[in-house]
Amino acid sequence: MNRTGVVVVTYNSAEVIERCLDSCGDLPVVVVDNASADNTCALVRRKTAVVLLANTQNLGFAGAVNQGVAALDSDLVLLLNPDTQLTSRIDALETACDEPATAIASGKLLNEAGEVQAGFTVRRFPTPLTLMLEVLGINRLLPGNAVNRRYRCLDLDLNRGREAEQPAGAFLMFRREVWQRLGGFDTQFHPLWFEDVDFCKRASELGLKIRYVPEVTARHQGGHSIAGLDWACREVYWYVSLLKYASKHFRPSGYRWVTAAVMLGSLFRTAVEMVWRRSFRPIRVYGKIGRLAGRSLISGHVGEPNCLGNSSKATEQHHL
Repeated sequence: MNRTGVVVVTYNSAEVIERCLDSCGDLPVVVVDNASADNTCALVRRKTAVVLLANTQNLGFAGAVNQGVAALDSDLVLLLNPDTQLTSRIDALETACDEPATAIASGKLLNEAGEVQAGFTVRRFPTPLTLMLEVLGINRLLPGNAVNRRYRCLDLDLNRGREAEQPAGAFLMFRREVWQRLGGFDTQFHPLWFEDVDFCKRASELGLKIRYVPEVTARHQGGHSIAGLDWACREVYWYVSLLKYASKHFRPSGYRWVTAAVMLGSLFRTAVEMVWRRSFRPIRVYGKIGRLAGRSLISGHVGEPNCLGNSSKATEQHHL
């Protein structure tokens, strides 16, 4: 069995996948493609050492990650987004994961200018108040508020190693046996968002540690896949996964506050987006989100999202 293997989940990633795979060097790599419509698979097949699992339908990000991990023969798994390139050795991540109490380790994500992606590289676990401020738009209007600074770890020196709560799923190493204990990534977060947060949260609840190791670095473009996702689909998917996370990890009272905030925030977003887009389409989009939140508030169950995009292909996108 290999020490470390890499899983990369792709969807229409032809623009970036070769740079990602080249950066992995001699590491064994499994690419799971979620039914790309471009030439992603053709480019991956040129890398004869890379294993390609080409799905005929989109399994969502969590489902594809589980598929890739199951296909790997390694003790440690490094999850990389296709728009991520390793820029250092990964030995320090492996060393961190060798510690018996450590389940997950992650390094520093850098933008194209070589600057740390503060606010994204590591975050703390969201609380009901955090998500309420998110859906009400407060964190966007007042990003310096204390709750947002704590959530996005803007109070930390990201040049120093430390225990972390929620590293980005774009660059995440974990032990296979921990993945097995957790039952893999939770596929209810379909097709995208909050699956990596949930994975880290469940590991933490087992008393396992998560380490941030800044000497290991990767360049991350960010937003590659979701840039092609229809705006309406993106909104619906994000809110539904947010509600699923809140339902799973918050007490009933906290969950009710979050759903109420989603309903109220939908009214605000409708007005703002109508002006911004000069369209009545936001009424339909946020009306659907508000109704989903209202039904989940009553039933405690979050329904599956339906894309409101102009193209059926938009439902095949996932978070990378």
